[in-house]
Amino acid sequence: MKIVIALFCFLLTLPTVKAADYAYFGFEPEIITNYVAVKKKMGYVRLTVELMIDNSANYEIVEHHAPLLRDAIINIIGQQPESKIKSINGRHEIQRECEEQIKALLKKETGSTLIKRLLFTQWLDN
Repeated sequence: MKIVIALFCFLLTLPTVKAADYAYFGFEPEIITNYVAVKKKMGYVRLTVELMIDNSANYEIVEHHAPLLRDAIINIIGQQPESKIKSINGRHEIQRECEEQIKALLKKETGSTLIKRLLFTQWLDN
């Protein structure tokens, strides 16, 4: 019995950990944009993008800025070479570049980055 009481007292002294209060914002409709392929042909990318928001209370702020953020993603992808679009490592680089740009735009517009991550949840290219 003393062991149970000691264990209970020990557990009470541990610091409490607050669960993360994240929200996810998805761009609707999905993003479809062109890129210049080899031999000046046009290729396209169709992707689904989710933003992991630090605090669910900031969801409406991110939603308000969605057109600006969507435009930034489309511009970044449209400037990429086909080799980067078609490779896994290239996609990761594009994702990081989009995340950095989105954070910078949100910082400029709101004074805070508001998002933790930008995720490509679907990627189809042609």
